[in-house]
Amino acid sequence: MSDNLKQQSKFLSLVLRHEPESIGLTLDSGGWALLSEVIRCANAHGQQLTQERIETIVLTNDKQRFALSDDGTKIRANQGHSVTVDLGLQPVCPPPRLFHGTATRFLEAILQEGLKPGSRQFVHLSSDEQTAIAVGKRHGRPVVLGIDALAMHAEGHAFFQADNGVWLVNAVPPKYIGKKEAALTPESPSQALS
Repeated sequence: MSDNLKQQSKFLSLVLRHEPESIGLTLDSGGWALLSEVIRCANAHGQQLTQERIETIVLTNDKQRFALSDDGTKIRANQGHSVTVDLGLQPVCPPPRLFHGTATRFLEAILQEGLKPGSRQFVHLSSDEQTAIAVGKRHGRPVVLGIDALAMHAEGHAFFQADNGVWLVNAVPPKYIGKKEAALTPESPSQALS
């Protein structure tokens, strides 16, 4: 993805996940916005977007952050919202183990208080450690937390899976977070708790 497409992808993330009102955009209850309105509002705020550029961003985004409606007239973010939306996801049984990437500076608080969504609607979990490492690196020296998802599910915690494969849960209490000794992985400066 070119630098310009990356910048426009970040712009779409901002307005479709966090601040639609910053460009005068309105999301429906499911987080969808009319593609024509996204283009009109973005262009009015200095972002030169076209339908073709947006389609390219949707198709080439490595994290699959966005989805187009079946008829191609609407767009939304697949997950990561800080504005309230109903993605229409149904609870599903998670795999036994999921992972959360964060920075080491947050580890002590997480182990005491658990994982909370902060400004977002959900805590984001991944099904593989490599994705969690990549997420953790965005925030500093990464650490990967192992989550006992099956035990959480058995005790009534609802799990959802976004269209891009990200696992979503309201919160993760400390008792479900792996607490074994952290081990440095040779290929990266990350730590993994299992």
